[in-house]
Amino acid sequence: MPASQTVGHLLRQLNGLDPELPIRLAINPDFPFAHYLGSEVVVRDGTAFIADDGQEGYLPAAASNALGWH
Repeated sequence: MPASQTVGHLLRQLNGLDPELPIRLAINPDFPFAHYLGSEVVVRDGTAFIADDGQEGYLPAAASNALGWH
């Protein structure tokens, strides 16, 4: 996967998932935590930004393993 993906790529990955499914950001493979997504998308200088909205807790081991962070 490229280091920088597009809105279209993200939409294709999310298409078909349950719209009520919670979504989190997986942060830092060396000290993996799950973070909430901010509720707004801001577009500046040709890039869409989604802020994190705080830490939920440790990333589950199953998610860390699925990401190849084991």
